[in-house]
Amino acid sequence: MTTSPFPEGFLWGASTAAYQIEGAADEGGRGPSIWDTFSATPGKTRDGDTGEVACDHYHRWREDFAIAEDLGLKAYRMSVSWARLQPTGRGDLNPEAVAFYRELLADLRDKGIRSAVTLYHWDLPQVLEDEGGWPVRSTAECFGDYAARTAAALGDLVDEWIPINEAWCAAFLGYHAGVHAPGRQDRVAALRAAHHLNVGHGLAVAAIRNAVPGAKIGSAVIMTDIEAASDEPADVEAARLSDGCGNRLFLDPLFRGEYPEDMLHHFAPTGAFDTVLPGDMELIASPLDFVGVNHYHRFTVEADPSDEHLGGRNLPPRGPVTGFDWEINPDSLRRVLERLSADYTDLPVYITESGASFEDEVSADGSVNDADRVDYLDGYFRAAGRAIEKGVNLRGYFVWSLLDNFEWGEGYSKRFGLVHIDYRTQRRTPKSSAHWYKNIIATNGAALG
Repeated sequence: MTTSPFPEGFLWGASTAAYQIEGAADEGGRGPSIWDTFSATPGKTRDGDTGEVACDHYHRWREDFAIAEDLGLKAYRMSVSWARLQPTGRGDLNPEAVAFYRELLADLRDKGIRSAVTLYHWDLPQVLEDEGGWPVRSTAECFGDYAARTAAALGDLVDEWIPINEAWCAAFLGYHAGVHAPGRQDRVAALRAAHHLNVGHGLAVAAIRNAVPGAKIGSAVIMTDIEAASDEPADVEAARLSDGCGNRLFLDPLFRGEYPEDMLHHFAPTGAFDTVLPGDMELIASPLDFVGVNHYHRFTVEADPSDEHLGGRNLPPRGPVTGFDWEINPDSLRRVLERLSADYTDLPVYITESGASFEDEVSADGSVNDADRVDYLDGYFRAAGRAIEKGVNLRGYFVWSLLDNFEWGEGYSKRFGLVHIDYRTQRRTPKSSAHWYKNIIATNGAALG
């Protein structure tokens, strides 16, 4: 790049999630969430790690926001905790939580940093899981009420709203694979959860629009770049089904108001989609103001008849990988962005999450030289620029994550942050990538060269 392809006003940001950073699990009137229960269960997380303290952002948010301001962030994506705001999943909001989030949001506004607020980043109140969780429709209805109350309480301070983060992960990692909370392994439950998460999204969109006229509402859909291992029909079919479940099962309802026919046919024997009621699809497809895309993966899929779910398996990655053994392939980001633009919508697009974990260490002089992350972001930023040059209406890029944090089932073993967290002392150290990103922001991408 000799000049920046990024448009004026491009939102360079960073993202976090409440359970991963807040801590203060038993403070401020917060109730237990499924992640409290899951991580406290022996054997569920790496080293038995929990989010009980995490980054202690609940007490240290001023320091974290000062770092965000110093970096020059134009926008910050955060989630509010359902279990903190509505500890029993129903009824009046917890006033301590409302006051806490209003103080955070007001400070962001004072600093000139736009706020993108996610209502659900996987911290379902445990009481609702005890009643059936996302596989039952009442959870979606409770979520709609929670969205209405939260929008009314915080709406004057929020710039963009995102109802649900990565519904695929919440459904299939939580209810099918069992590697995320609540840790269930039930394929039918996962499929029903997927539908009710989609319904919950639609209910939340309607609730936010009713509570905050003129609100800007979007999504945070994880999009994976999937290709067949060969031209053999079995491999092509396995890749199609993998794409159908991982991408189209959520994109098609949002933008076409229907589930993919091949997915309905494939999953028909489960009876899972008997839960679709009249009016659901129109509700799910409620108009949005922008599309948020989370992207981390490129998968090459080959047929595997022993897989009863989708009949395929992911091959080991080719080339360089992150600390999560995820393939580094910047052009995958360009491909998913172009696919979204060509096949689904011309709405403004934001990359609401993209980043990489590496083995970051503090050197003797106290610095953290994460050259691998700088290289990673450089490649993915350039790919985003190529997508813009191809006509994608990309308006912003939120790096995952501002801070090292509790990485779900992997506990504290994986570091994604621009800022290093010493979990023993809670000391914050901006990494080399943070200093590099500051320059990218200041030049609106022109520093990529």
